Amino acid sequence: MRPFVIVNCAMTADGKIAGRCRRQVRISSQEDLDRVKVLRASCDAILVGVETILADDPHLTVGGHPPERNPLRIILDSNGRTPDEAKALDSRARTLIATADACSRTWAGAETIRCGRGRVDLAALLPALSERGVKRLLVEGGGEVISSFFEGGFVDRYCIFLGSLILGGRDSPTPVDGEGFPDDQPRRLRLTEVTRLGDGALLSYEVLDDNTKT
Repeated sequence: MRPFVIVNCAMTADGKIAGRCRRQVRISSQEDLDRVKVLRASCDAILVGVETILADDPHLTVGGHPPERNPLRIILDSNGRTPDEAKALDSRARTLIATADACSRTWAGAETIRCGRGRVDLAALLPALSERGVKRLLVEGGGEVISSFFEGGFVDRYCIFLGSLILGGRDSPTPVDGEGFPDDQPRRLRLTEVTRLGDGALLSYEVLDDNTKT
Protein backbone atom coordinates (compact mmCIF):
# COMPACT_ATOMS: atom_id res chain seq x y z
CA MET A 1 0.00 0.00 0.00
CA ARG A 2 1.09 3.55 -0.73
CA PRO A 3 -0.54 6.98 -0.48
CA PHE A 4 -2.52 8.54 -3.31
CA VAL A 5 0.04 10.92 -4.85
CA ILE A 6 -0.84 14.33 -6.26
CA VAL A 7 1.85 16.34 -8.02
CA ASN A 8 1.05 20.06 -8.04
CA CYS A 9 3.14 22.90 -9.41
CA ALA A 10 3.00 26.12 -11.42
CA MET A 11 4.85 26.84 -14.64
CA THR A 12 5.21 29.73 -17.04
CA ALA A 13 3.73 29.82 -20.51
CA ASP A 14 7.12 28.61 -21.80
CA GLY A 15 7.25 25.66 -19.40
CA LYS A 16 9.56 26.94 -16.63
CA ILE A 17 9.07 26.66 -12.87
CA ALA A 18 11.84 29.17 -12.06
CA GLY A 19 14.28 31.41 -13.87
CA ARG A 20 17.84 30.66 -14.89
CA CYS A 21 19.11 31.57 -11.40
CA ARG A 22 16.65 28.99 -9.96
CA ARG A 23 15.20 31.50 -7.52
CA GLN A 24 11.54 31.45 -6.61
CA VAL A 25 9.34 33.47 -8.96
CA ARG A 26 5.64 34.00 -8.37
CA ILE A 27 3.84 32.31 -11.25
CA SER A 28 0.45 31.53 -9.69
CA SER A 29 -2.46 33.95 -9.70
CA GLN A 30 -4.13 34.78 -6.38
CA GLU A 31 -6.95 32.44 -7.36
CA ASP A 32 -4.46 29.62 -7.80
CA LEU A 33 -2.79 30.38 -4.47
CA ASP A 34 -6.22 30.08 -2.84
CA ARG A 35 -6.73 26.72 -4.59
CA VAL A 36 -3.36 25.43 -3.39
CA LYS A 37 -4.22 26.36 0.19
CA VAL A 38 -7.37 24.23 -0.01
CA LEU A 39 -5.45 21.40 -1.71
CA ARG A 40 -2.75 21.40 0.97
CA ALA A 41 -5.38 21.27 3.69
CA SER A 42 -6.96 18.22 2.04
CA CYS A 43 -3.72 16.22 2.14
CA ASP A 44 -2.03 14.36 4.97
CA ALA A 45 1.51 15.34 3.97
CA ILE A 46 3.40 17.78 1.73
CA LEU A 47 6.68 16.63 0.17
CA VAL A 48 9.54 18.57 -1.43
CA GLY A 49 13.19 17.91 -2.16
CA VAL A 50 16.07 19.51 -0.32
CA GLU A 51 16.86 21.73 -3.32
CA THR A 52 13.49 23.44 -2.80
CA ILE A 53 14.37 23.96 0.87
CA LEU A 54 17.76 25.45 -0.03
CA ALA A 55 16.41 27.68 -2.82
CA ASP A 56 13.10 28.89 -1.40
CA ASP A 57 13.07 28.03 2.35
CA PRO A 58 9.28 27.40 2.45
CA HIS A 59 7.23 26.79 5.60
CA LEU A 60 5.18 24.07 3.82
CA THR A 61 2.12 24.81 5.93
CA VAL A 62 -1.47 25.93 5.45
CA GLY A 63 -1.77 29.56 6.49
CA GLY A 64 -3.91 30.06 9.57
CA HIS A 65 -3.92 26.41 10.63
CA PRO A 66 -2.62 25.40 14.07
CA PRO A 67 0.21 22.83 14.17
CA GLU A 68 -2.09 19.90 14.90
CA ARG A 69 -4.11 20.60 11.73
CA ASN A 70 -1.20 21.19 9.37
CA PRO A 71 -0.11 18.34 7.09
CA LEU A 72 3.10 16.47 7.84
CA ARG A 73 6.07 18.11 6.10
CA ILE A 74 8.38 15.68 4.29
CA ILE A 75 11.80 16.58 2.90
CA LEU A 76 13.72 14.25 0.58
CA ASP A 77 17.32 14.85 1.61
CA SER A 78 19.54 11.90 0.72
CA ASN A 79 22.77 13.42 2.09
CA GLY A 80 21.45 15.50 5.01
CA ARG A 81 21.82 19.02 3.62
CA THR A 82 18.75 20.61 5.22
CA PRO A 83 19.92 23.62 7.30
CA ASP A 84 19.10 23.56 11.00
CA GLU A 85 17.46 26.98 10.61
CA ALA A 86 15.16 25.95 7.74
CA LYS A 87 11.61 27.24 8.14
CA ALA A 88 10.28 23.73 7.50
CA LEU A 89 11.79 22.70 10.86
CA ASP A 90 9.83 25.22 12.90
CA SER A 91 6.98 24.40 15.28
CA ARG A 92 4.17 25.14 12.82
CA ALA A 93 3.87 21.45 11.84
CA ARG A 94 5.54 18.07 12.21
CA THR A 95 8.46 17.33 9.87
CA LEU A 96 9.93 14.10 8.54
CA ILE A 97 13.28 14.11 6.72
CA ALA A 98 14.01 11.09 4.53
CA THR A 99 17.69 10.36 3.95
CA ALA A 100 19.76 7.60 2.40
CA ASP A 101 20.94 4.78 4.67
CA ALA A 102 24.49 6.13 4.93
CA CYS A 103 23.42 9.54 6.26
CA SER A 104 23.56 9.76 10.05
CA ARG A 105 22.56 13.39 10.53
CA THR A 106 19.61 14.28 12.74
CA TRP A 107 17.64 17.50 13.26
CA ALA A 108 16.14 18.85 16.46
CA GLY A 109 12.91 19.82 14.73
CA ALA A 110 12.30 16.67 12.72
CA GLU A 111 11.92 12.91 12.72
CA THR A 112 14.24 11.06 10.34
CA ILE A 113 13.78 7.94 8.24
CA ARG A 114 16.62 6.16 6.42
CA CYS A 115 15.74 4.35 3.21
CA GLY A 116 17.87 3.75 0.17
CA ARG A 117 21.46 3.33 -0.95
CA GLY A 118 22.95 6.54 -2.22
CA ARG A 119 19.56 8.24 -2.59
CA VAL A 120 16.14 7.95 -0.99
CA ASP A 121 14.25 4.91 -2.27
CA LEU A 122 10.69 6.03 -2.97
CA ALA A 123 9.49 2.44 -3.29
CA ALA A 124 10.48 1.94 0.35
CA LEU A 125 9.49 5.39 1.60
CA LEU A 126 5.91 5.45 0.33
CA PRO A 127 4.71 2.31 2.18
CA ALA A 128 6.40 3.66 5.33
CA LEU A 129 4.40 6.87 4.94
CA SER A 130 1.22 4.86 4.51
CA GLU A 131 1.97 3.10 7.80
CA ARG A 132 2.25 6.54 9.42
CA GLY A 133 -1.29 7.36 8.29
CA VAL A 134 -0.48 9.32 5.12
CA LYS A 135 -3.29 8.54 2.68
CA ARG A 136 -2.97 11.61 0.41
CA LEU A 137 0.50 12.90 -0.39
CA LEU A 138 1.05 16.25 -2.12
CA VAL A 139 4.34 16.52 -4.02
CA GLU A 140 5.32 20.12 -4.77
CA GLY A 141 8.78 19.80 -6.31
CA GLY A 142 11.26 20.45 -7.50
CA GLY A 143 11.69 19.08 -10.99
CA GLU A 144 14.12 16.30 -10.03
CA VAL A 145 11.79 15.05 -7.29
CA ILE A 146 8.77 15.12 -9.58
CA SER A 147 10.77 13.25 -12.21
CA SER A 148 11.62 10.55 -9.65
CA PHE A 149 7.96 10.07 -8.80
CA PHE A 150 7.04 9.73 -12.47
CA GLU A 151 9.96 7.37 -13.09
CA GLY A 152 8.75 5.08 -10.33
CA GLY A 153 5.14 5.13 -11.53
CA PHE A 154 3.99 6.69 -8.26
CA VAL A 155 1.95 9.67 -9.56
CA ASP A 156 -1.85 9.41 -9.58
CA ARG A 157 -2.84 12.98 -10.37
CA TYR A 158 -0.88 15.78 -12.01
CA CYS A 159 -2.09 19.38 -11.56
CA ILE A 160 -0.25 22.25 -13.16
CA PHE A 161 -1.10 25.94 -13.18
CA LEU A 162 -0.09 27.69 -16.40
CA GLY A 163 0.84 31.28 -15.63
CA SER A 164 0.83 34.18 -18.08
CA LEU A 165 4.52 35.04 -18.15
CA ILE A 166 7.70 34.02 -19.96
CA LEU A 167 11.04 33.39 -18.22
CA GLY A 168 13.08 31.67 -20.91
CA GLY A 169 16.56 30.28 -20.34
CA ARG A 170 17.94 27.00 -21.66
CA ASP A 171 18.99 26.03 -18.13
CA SER A 172 15.83 27.15 -16.36
CA PRO A 173 14.15 24.24 -14.51
CA THR A 174 10.98 22.60 -15.79
CA PRO A 175 8.27 20.74 -13.85
CA VAL A 176 9.83 17.35 -14.69
CA ASP A 177 13.63 17.46 -14.94
CA GLY A 178 15.88 14.46 -14.36
CA GLU A 179 17.31 12.33 -17.15
CA GLY A 180 14.07 12.24 -19.11
CA PHE A 181 12.21 9.24 -20.49
CA PRO A 182 13.00 7.27 -23.66
CA ASP A 183 11.25 8.68 -26.72
CA ASP A 184 9.18 5.51 -27.03
CA GLN A 185 8.24 5.45 -23.31
CA PRO A 186 6.66 8.80 -22.42
CA ARG A 187 4.50 9.01 -19.32
CA ARG A 188 0.95 9.24 -20.64
CA LEU A 189 -1.76 11.40 -19.09
CA ARG A 190 -5.47 12.02 -19.58
CA LEU A 191 -6.64 15.62 -19.36
CA THR A 192 -9.63 15.67 -17.02
CA GLU A 193 -10.26 19.37 -16.41
CA VAL A 194 -9.24 22.86 -17.53
CA THR A 195 -10.12 25.75 -15.22
CA ARG A 196 -9.39 29.43 -15.67
CA LEU A 197 -7.95 30.95 -12.48
CA GLY A 198 -7.37 34.66 -12.87
CA ASP A 199 -4.94 35.33 -15.71
CA GLY A 200 -3.93 31.69 -15.98
CA ALA A 201 -5.29 28.17 -16.29
CA LEU A 202 -5.21 25.03 -14.18
CA LEU A 203 -4.71 21.79 -16.10
CA SER A 204 -5.65 18.62 -14.21
CA TYR A 205 -4.50 15.23 -15.47
CA GLU A 206 -5.07 11.62 -14.53
CA VAL A 207 -1.91 9.54 -14.88
CA LEU A 208 -2.73 6.46 -16.93
CA ASP A 209 -1.99 3.10 -15.34
CA ASP A 210 -0.48 1.62 -18.51
CA ASN A 211 2.71 3.68 -18.08
CA THR A 212 5.93 1.74 -17.83
CA LYS A 213 6.93 1.27 -14.21
CA THR A 214 10.65 1.36 -13.43
